[in-house]
Amino acid sequence: MTWQQTLLESGIWLAKAYVLTILAGAAGIWCLRRFTRWGEQFWQLSADFFSPRRNWRPLAGVALILLLTLGAVRVDVLFSNWYNTMYSALQALDQPAFWAAMLLFALLAAVHVVRSLVDFYVQQAFVVHWREWLNERLLSRWLDQQAYYRSQSLSHLADNPDQRIQQDITAFANTSMTLAVGLINATVSTIAFTLILWNLSGPMTVLGYEIPRAMVFLVFIYVFLATVLAIWIGKPLIRLNFLNEKLNADYRYALVRVREYAESIAFYRGERVEGRTLRHWFAEVIGNAWDIIYRSLKFLGFNFVVTQTAVVFPFIIQATRFFTKQISLGDLIQTAQAFGQLQTNLSFFRNVYDSFATYRATLDRLTGFDATIDAARQMHLPDTREDGSRLALHQLTVRRPDGYALLKDLNLDVQPEKPILIRGPSGSGKTTLLRTIAGIWPYGSGEITRPQASALFLAQKPYLPLGTLRAALHYPTPVDQVPAGQDEAVLDLVQLGHLRDQLDVEDDWTRILSLGEQQRLAFGRLLIARPDAAFLDEATSAMDEGLEDAMYRLLREQLPHTRLLSVGHRSTLRRHHGMELVLQGKDGGWQLTPI
Repeated sequence: MTWQQTLLESGIWLAKAYVLTILAGAAGIWCLRRFTRWGEQFWQLSADFFSPRRNWRPLAGVALILLLTLGAVRVDVLFSNWYNTMYSALQALDQPAFWAAMLLFALLAAVHVVRSLVDFYVQQAFVVHWREWLNERLLSRWLDQQAYYRSQSLSHLADNPDQRIQQDITAFANTSMTLAVGLINATVSTIAFTLILWNLSGPMTVLGYEIPRAMVFLVFIYVFLATVLAIWIGKPLIRLNFLNEKLNADYRYALVRVREYAESIAFYRGERVEGRTLRHWFAEVIGNAWDIIYRSLKFLGFNFVVTQTAVVFPFIIQATRFFTKQISLGDLIQTAQAFGQLQTNLSFFRNVYDSFATYRATLDRLTGFDATIDAARQMHLPDTREDGSRLALHQLTVRRPDGYALLKDLNLDVQPEKPILIRGPSGSGKTTLLRTIAGIWPYGSGEITRPQASALFLAQKPYLPLGTLRAALHYPTPVDQVPAGQDEAVLDLVQLGHLRDQLDVEDDWTRILSLGEQQRLAFGRLLIARPDAAFLDEATSAMDEGLEDAMYRLLREQLPHTRLLSVGHRSTLRRHHGMELVLQGKDGGWQLTPI
């Protein structure tokens, strides 16, 4: 081997391999997308990322990664040739040739180290950008059109959306890169080392028949049989890995619920029941883990046997030719090295089958989540239009998911001077009516007219985001977009003046404030936002009657032009409203009367 000749040959080899790999890769991607479910799933998730119309950089990254991967194969081939040169020099006791081989090794090693470091950085940077894009895509789709809420009413709801967005995206990007690079490396390397082994292999007589280049045929037959058996043994791992992710996510969710409802559980002294539930979920996790262990033992045990047998196989086959001096020591070592490399390349699918099983499960989860978002966004909502500050309902029918009508043909026009109180038995659809007006309940028909500027909904348990108390007071408006100076006064108005000096303290305010304080903070939001319409769903349920009276009087004093629609059971609420809408709870009946 001479450096100049090797450099020229390597350049020509890389150019040819690059063009052929691109053509074969394009054909392979088309076939996978057309004829395999997981190929179609991959395309569904990432086609836009690789579109040059969106951005040319991902394709440029793929082109660079392909070049570096082919460079790795070429370096492996050069190292194989180097082994032959070095061992042949040792056998011939040729000292100058040996030291020349050492110099060549230093150059090859330097190229290998630099290429490996550049390859590592480029691949990791590519995966990071891919994860960023995937996260933004799924997060935007999940939040857009309130799919995160609507999807809760779907019977085929994708479980644990938090896990799918955070964990599965990472696994998808990392495993896609690992499998793609591994496949390209294995395929190109298989071709390159097959040519090397073809030149080194001799004939073999089997049952009276002479088989030329027998080594090449033996390695292909050996690995093919091993791969078929490995796939048969490892196939159940796809389902087991899917269950592993699901069951672990369910167990985490159960643990989170205990933390979220800790006070209620403590009051009930429900530790025994919660412990039984948590242990049940954990037992499911452990049972599946043992199934994975037993199946993996069979799979890994088979792989170990195949791999260890392949170590001595080429020496046994070539030993006769070496001892009869048909080949040199360098040829024997290169044969073993090429056979091992070829066996590893051909065993690619066998060795990564468990990873591919996990990858298939990840694809199923992500595309299932994607399909759920699509279904949620396509759910039909009642017709909604905006008209000044008007709030009105025309022929509005509200149904349960099973089709039962909670409310039929409701006509309503809310006036600022006549707030409406909604009452009725439990389950009659009071909160569901507010959801429909908000445009988040898909089971209904009719026409809704809402204010053009703004409307605010106050739930029985207000949502307080993580962060400062000031951010919670202004939610959902970012703090940096509101004028300063009114927050302390608003806290005083809603009788939370003792929190004035904690406005900029970051904490979990849901845990710190009582439910009554949280509800008063929500009234503070209402005073700051000054919406054209406000919807209160049991928004004073945690207050005593005195506080409730004070909050409603405050609303009428501070927001006289706001159209108000309240849901509540207390008779004390009637004095703050001009009309009463009673839902009858059967056959969609209702009655609207003045108070």
